[in-house]
Amino acid sequence: MFNANKSSITMRQSTISVLTAMLLVNTAMVAQDNNNAYNFLNVSPSSHVYALGGHNVSLIDDDVNLVEQNPSLLGPEFDHQVGLSYMKYIGSTNFMGARYGQGLTEHSAIGGGIQYYGYGSITQTDATGVVTGDFSARDLAISLTYSHDIFEKWRGGITLKYISSKYDVYSAGAIAADLGVNYYDPSTEFSVGLVVKNLGGQVKKFDNRSDKLPWDVQVGFTKMLKSFPLRFGMTVYGLRHWHLPYYKPADKDNVSSELIERDKFGSNLLRHLVFGVEVLPVENMYIGIGYNYRTRTDMSTYKRSLLSGFSIGAGIKVKAFAVGAAFAQPHSGATTFMFNLNTSIGELTGQGR
Repeated sequence: MFNANKSSITMRQSTISVLTAMLLVNTAMVAQDNNNAYNFLNVSPSSHVYALGGHNVSLIDDDVNLVEQNPSLLGPEFDHQVGLSYMKYIGSTNFMGARYGQGLTEHSAIGGGIQYYGYGSITQTDATGVVTGDFSARDLAISLTYSHDIFEKWRGGITLKYISSKYDVYSAGAIAADLGVNYYDPSTEFSVGLVVKNLGGQVKKFDNRSDKLPWDVQVGFTKMLKSFPLRFGMTVYGLRHWHLPYYKPADKDNVSSELIERDKFGSNLLRHLVFGVEVLPVENMYIGIGYNYRTRTDMSTYKRSLLSGFSIGAGIKVKAFAVGAAFAQPHSGATTFMFNLNTSIGELTGQGR
């Protein structure tokens, strides 16, 4: 994220909810590289993925919003599908977006999407602390995706993105690409995904300041059990770096301001992993829960709750419409909620897909 270095703009305590929201968006990558910007790109617009811990590059489902996680998850089966997403974050922070998929041939597809990240109104003061008004902050990402079947059970895809950020009078832009591949065996319902995300760079800088994109390498698998309607998966992310240290209070009651660094093998391993489990009680319905150890440990210096790191959600499809919702509480003062609505234009017009 951009931190304005102009003395005429400072943040006051009255904007704490907005700043906390922007902080939580950044925690996903800040331990890897302090020079990264555009970390809002790590927030998935899919409530299904958010319910399973926030990262999943191998999930096979009838949801065009999954394409944001891995471009090779797009296919002709998403022909004329529209997906809408909305996320209520902290304070006045709201994220929303739309995505569309269309088949080109029997083995290829194209899609597009737009994501808006609004951080509400922030108090503006001069160098002496006198309030001079308010300013707004927002991020925007516009994407175009193409996928094609490579071999039997193998599919590849690419997503191109234009990214725009505007904070008060400051603005910046960047171009990025996601490259992904997916293996899926429908007979065993086993899927493996690999993606390199956010490759690219800035085309317009904040006040001549260079920032890096949060590019990452992620791999994961998803498997459905044969004997029980249970699907589980694991995603490994942050593969650019093994060491992902974090800080925690020196005492359990968090009374002391002293922090100690944790950089052990076990914590580094777990901070790369996201786990998700789903129960599918009936056709076209899922109930899922996820656990992200990194989210929990990133909140160790804040007032995290028992639910920190956990997320839960559910989704159901009725006729031409599919709805999904997810809930998480990164720390005690941050309750987040995401909602998705999907439909197929073909089904709405009675032509089917």
